[in-house]
Amino acid sequence: MSDLIAAVATAPGAGGVGILRLSGPGAARTAAQVFRPAGKISLMEAPDRKLLYGSILDKEGRVIDTGLAFVSRGPHSYTGEDTAEIQGHGSPMVLSLALEALFAHGARQALAGEFTKRAFLNGKLDLTQAEAVIDLIHAETPAAARQAAGRLEGTLSRTIAAIYDGLVDLSAHFHAVLDYPDEDIDPFREETIRRALDEALAGTDALLATYDRGRQLTTGVPTAILGRPNVGKSSLLNALVGYDRAIVTQIPGTTRDTIEAKASVGGVLLNLTDTAGLRETGDEAERLGVARSRAAAQEARLVLLVLDGGADLTPEDREAIALAKEAPACICIVNKSDLDQVLDLEALGRDFPNLCLVSAKNQSGLETLGPMVARLFPTGDGGEGEALLTNARQMEAVQRAGENLRRAREGLELGVPPDLLLSDVESALEALGEVTGTTVREDITSRIFQRFCVGK
Repeated sequence: MSDLIAAVATAPGAGGVGILRLSGPGAARTAAQVFRPAGKISLMEAPDRKLLYGSILDKEGRVIDTGLAFVSRGPHSYTGEDTAEIQGHGSPMVLSLALEALFAHGARQALAGEFTKRAFLNGKLDLTQAEAVIDLIHAETPAAARQAAGRLEGTLSRTIAAIYDGLVDLSAHFHAVLDYPDEDIDPFREETIRRALDEALAGTDALLATYDRGRQLTTGVPTAILGRPNVGKSSLLNALVGYDRAIVTQIPGTTRDTIEAKASVGGVLLNLTDTAGLRETGDEAERLGVARSRAAAQEARLVLLVLDGGADLTPEDREAIALAKEAPACICIVNKSDLDQVLDLEALGRDFPNLCLVSAKNQSGLETLGPMVARLFPTGDGGEGEALLTNARQMEAVQRAGENLRRAREGLELGVPPDLLLSDVESALEALGEVTGTTVREDITSRIFQRFCVGK
């Protein structure tokens, strides 16, 4: 049996509301030592999830706040154990005193993520849902939040389960025929095996195709802001993030190193890197910064190429243009649109279809940037019904499953006996089971008896 854990469930710092959460044996009893209801019903007697109003006490039993509390008994709780929650005002001191009181009455400090870990171990969440919890907490765009909420509700789990279930059926059939030769079980049919493998392969391939978009939603698009000195790169960064993240002066070479920040542009999370202006320089620190700028441009999935609309192109501009053309995606931003335009925009537009005129200083024209970013990196609506792979662990496991299925499919076409395909099928099952944390062997054994009624 697990022990009783407690923690502050709200973010650090002062706020309107502060929440303490408990999970484990005696959660209601321990919470009742720290919360005294104003009415006649005690916390121990209260029905599940019924809010009670009362006083919050310190370890000496003195009132330190008023608030609400409820209990939720296992298995019908987030963790699957008995849980309790005490809600008061968000005073760090009050929360600290109340937590000390819970410790004094037998609880211990919960480890980071321990409530969700217990939910997973008790079968309330699978691995993809547990990962969705942290993704939901850190979501920085509406689409990312909706996607994480959908995975928490089981969208990815159900998609994986549909593929997994068909392969469990196939594996169970193999074992039933091989292990129970005296039973009256339908023999293997090549077409049935082919159809099952094809369906599973189509499912894994479709999931793998979602990985880039899923990763984009959760981690953002690596984006380099590129250009020569004093074209307005740092002003653009500051305008996009909404505060003065980078120093802006008229002195060339002010930015000597890469500066990183995040911004949601067109509903897409961009991991912005403001780079040192490209130019030849004798300053060692600036020279290293320029080298980092070139490296950032080469590693970026999106380059925001910034040019000065009020000046002719320079050799440094042309170097920046050449680097930008090598990027997977590029938007050319002609800055200083409030000045008389000198650049040949028509010629520039032939090289860069995604061209927008802005004044980073006056923050005008930036509204045209969002739709361009959204077209280049569509997120969909992040809808809760869409299953996406969102991290490398999930992608690698599904990729491994697909490779094993493809090997089994090729073996079938080469005339390999069906029973010899079993190893590849079960390797695919193991890989899919890793995605959600499923125990494959138990599922196969259970399916053998459920479907084929053998051994009775």
